[in-house]
Amino acid sequence: MRTCPVCSCRFPNFYPLGRSYLETAHRLNVHYSMEDYETLNVSQYSCPECAASDRDRLYALYAMHMLNNPDGTVLRILDIAPAPVLSGFLRSLPNARYRSADLFSPMADDKVDIMDMNLYTDESFDLIVCSHVLEHVRDDAKAMSELYRVLAKGGSAILMVPILLTATETDEDPDEPSVDERWARFGQDDHVRMYARHDFLARLEQAGFHVDALGTGAFGEGVFKQHGITEQSVLYIGRKA
Repeated sequence: MRTCPVCSCRFPNFYPLGRSYLETAHRLNVHYSMEDYETLNVSQYSCPECAASDRDRLYALYAMHMLNNPDGTVLRILDIAPAPVLSGFLRSLPNARYRSADLFSPMADDKVDIMDMNLYTDESFDLIVCSHVLEHVRDDAKAMSELYRVLAKGGSAILMVPILLTATETDEDPDEPSVDERWARFGQDDHVRMYARHDFLARLEQAGFHVDALGTGAFGEGVFKQHGITEQSVLYIGRKA
């Protein structure tokens, strides 16, 4: 049986990735396979009960079992580009003081440009969740610098992007006008880059983060499989000394 750590429900299997995404990739002759992504379970993608994706479930596992939050202390959370399911889970964490931020989403608490988060003072948050946002941003260096600025010393930032394991260098072009070309090169029509793993880590470190790459070994034998997460998945945690 599989278990969803976000809603605690159990199932024989999770739902696969939607056909429309796969059909678009096939139509555009995308040169890579979905299996080439580091953290993506095509066959066990979403929870039948709460619709949490495999990466949402990975974040929930981290927050439940590995997040350093001493009993009774307030956990100041910033959720960039909130998704309903994960947002609800983060709000439910013990002693959570939750804020969400987005430039366009009506469900966000604050209207914020991740490249200039002047609404927040330095070291305002103990946990930041920035999942699949940086590949949309024109200047990811500015965004990473701002994330580092608002993270408190000793805090943790979940920093995740689509990573193509077969890529030897990051492919990016914020000015690419063709929707089909953005799909083919970057994996989605509103993405401006496709990251190579080593380059993504280098950019985070240049912004000041100490990065922990947490794979299946960090969570324990069989944990990823039980929760529908691929064995090649990695959770990137940025820390501020």
